[in-house]
Amino acid sequence: MTNTTHFGYQTVAEEDKVRKVAEVFHSVAAKYDVMNDFMSAGLHRVWKAFTIAQAAVRPGFKVLDIAGGTGDLSKAFAKQAGPSGEVWLTDINESMLRVGRDRLLNKGMVTPTLLCDAEKLPFPDNYFDRVSVAFGLRNMTHKDAALAEMRRVLKPGGKLLVLEFSKVWEPLKKPYDVYSFSVLPWLGKKVANDAESYRYLAESIRMHPDQETLKQMMQDAGLDNVNYFNLTAGVAALHTGIKL
Repeated sequence: MTNTTHFGYQTVAEEDKVRKVAEVFHSVAAKYDVMNDFMSAGLHRVWKAFTIAQAAVRPGFKVLDIAGGTGDLSKAFAKQAGPSGEVWLTDINESMLRVGRDRLLNKGMVTPTLLCDAEKLPFPDNYFDRVSVAFGLRNMTHKDAALAEMRRVLKPGGKLLVLEFSKVWEPLKKPYDVYSFSVLPWLGKKVANDAESYRYLAESIRMHPDQETLKQMMQDAGLDNVNYFNLTAGVAALHTGIKL
C-alpha cells in the first residue's frame, strides 16, 4: 500500500507531497524574501536574528543550515565562523538553493552549497557544532527521521536550532486565522502571482506540531536540554536541543 501524509489539509501519497512541496517553492523562490517581509511585516528578520544569537556560532565552528533557502542564516553564520569555520547551505529545492547561493556570492561569500534531503543527510556522524533549520521542518514528510539525522551529524555538545511557525496564543487565534486564510493568499496573488502556495502555507502551519509536541519529538530523537521560545505570541517558536 502507498503511504500517505498531509499536504496542507489534503491527504496525499508521500511521493506526491515531495512533488507538491517542490512545486510550491519553485513557484515562490524568486519572490520568497519579498513575500516574507510582506506577510510577517518584517518580523521574520527579528525571529532569525534571535535564532542567530541563540546559536552563538564562534570562529572555527562547523555549521549546517538545513532548508536554508535564500541564505539569511548561512550569511550570518559564515561571518561568525570566519575563514577557519565551515558553513554549509543546503536545501532540497534547487530553485531556492540557487537564490541563496547567488545571494551569498553577491556578498562576496563563498560557502559550500548542497542540494540534499534532510531525512538523508550526506554528512558523517558527529561533524557539526551547530545545525539549524528555519521554516523548513513543517514541509518534511518524516519529521522524526529528519530530527534523528540532525542529531546524528551533531558533535557531542552541539546544538540544534529549529525555527518554525507554531501555535499562536489562543486570544489571537481568530484574527490570525482571518489573516492566514484571507489576507495571505491575496498577498500571494498580488505579490508573487501565486495564491495557492500561500494557502498551502497557512494550512501547513496548522498541521505542524505545536510547541510541546515538537519538544517531545526532539527529545524522542535523542536530544537533551530541549527548550523553546515563543516569538510574537507563538506565531513562531524557536526550539533548541543539545546532543550530549
